[in-house]
Amino acid sequence: SSEVLEAIENVIQGVLQSLAQKKAPVLTVANRTDWRNIEFKDSVGLHMIPGCTTKQIRSDCPQSAKRFALMLKILSMIYKMVQSNTYATKRDIYYSDTLLFGSQSAVDRIINDISCMLKIPRRSLHVLSTTKGFVAGNLSYTEEDGTKVNCTCSATVFTVPSNVQGIKNLTSHAKFILIVEKDATFQRLLDDDFFNKVSPCIMITGRGIPDLNTRLLVRKLWDSFQIPIFTLMDADPHGVEIMCVYKYGSVSMSFEAHHLTVPSIKWLGLLPSDLKRLNICKDALIPFTKQDENKLASIQRRPYIACQPLWKKELEIMAASKLKAEIQVLTSLSSDYLSRVYLPNKLQFGGWL
Repeated sequence: SSEVLEAIENVIQGVLQSLAQKKAPVLTVANRTDWRNIEFKDSVGLHMIPGCTTKQIRSDCPQSAKRFALMLKILSMIYKMVQSNTYATKRDIYYSDTLLFGSQSAVDRIINDISCMLKIPRRSLHVLSTTKGFVAGNLSYTEEDGTKVNCTCSATVFTVPSNVQGIKNLTSHAKFILIVEKDATFQRLLDDDFFNKVSPCIMITGRGIPDLNTRLLVRKLWDSFQIPIFTLMDADPHGVEIMCVYKYGSVSMSFEAHHLTVPSIKWLGLLPSDLKRLNICKDALIPFTKQDENKLASIQRRPYIACQPLWKKELEIMAASKLKAEIQVLTSLSSDYLSRVYLPNKLQFGGWL
């Protein structure tokens, strides 16, 4: 905490020095969303290069004056929270003055900019994300406040903890971790008692694009147990994008890649090649939209696809067919095909990339 307080004090000192010299104060932040500042490293994923380009948030410029003021406002809130050892969610910060902040996304962006500017992980700033992810299966742990969570003894879903950093005493006999893209598929596997039938496993869903806590938990489980991690996604560009976020990270959070990415994650399904292999009826598939085509083309250009020849092949199959499929398409073969046939066969015979 002293490191966080000192970092904030240094920023404020810089502002005061500018004022003392009768200069307009300026905050300098990294260009987080510029691909030129991002480097791909096999062992880390997408991470920010050390000498990346920056942008200035000036207090004397009409376009950035409000952003400058909001950054100082949130810095002061963070400072007070760290001093008093209290926490707030990004939502709490937004609702403390909705008129001032204007939107939740504005608050989210500023908090990420502050984290990047101070070179301090967001959770150390005492700002928590609202969690939307779920976890179930062969896992127990103790939360920071001492609450014991045991996912093993029931088919109950547990919300991913809001302070992943604080959880301890993680125990599991799981043989693998399965990341499921969608809540509906996750619930279906839970109803089928999948995590006990094949072999003990841990199941996680970020319910679409994963929030920070879900990604932190996946990373923590990998660090703790070093067991294989598989992804179960829709066979569409959106599903591939989500899988890439877990595996290689996102451009906007590349400055935190070392805490968030798990490059050893494997693509278990649903593979575009599975659709042909399983003779899925063409009528059950969904034609691409223009947006799908653009998304797929952008994924194919990314640096990490070059070092994944098998992924590249699957994306080419998808691009050539211009058809996509949801995991639920497997119910056209039988209602429990996913948990009874598809996943057990894949896990037993190594059908992952």
